[in-house]
Amino acid sequence: MKKAAIFLLSIFLISSCTIKEPLGIWDDNILLSTRNIELSADTDSAIVTTGGNWWWIDGISYNDSIYMYYGSEEVDLESDSYTIAEEDFIIERRNKNTLFIKLLKNETGAERLMTISLEAGDYFDYVAVKQVAK
Repeated sequence: MKKAAIFLLSIFLISSCTIKEPLGIWDDNILLSTRNIELSADTDSAIVTTGGNWWWIDGISYNDSIYMYYGSEEVDLESDSYTIAEEDFIIERRNKNTLFIKLLKNETGAERLMTISLEAGDYFDYVAVKQVAK
């Protein structure tokens, strides 16, 4: 009788537990038009649009460098438009739904890779950019 009671209690406890989604995982609220871009070796650019309008650039990985702008006095990531200009590239959030990406001429003889990380609350996404070698 004691074993049966323990068995029934165990079944009750296991069946009363529900599996919940882990905290911190949001659905896609950026809604990128594309995640992969290939640019020519000449100075080239692309535009990525978003379905969501509440997002910001979390960081940029370019070749072997990482650029972070959170808390930067140069770039206000909370505004609807801003420009990030570095030696080889320019990234602009032109409005709430447009990301402009421009890479200058690639004279390195090697492919250049960039990843632009985007964040919207607790959702993260990226745009991968490849610039071919000349």
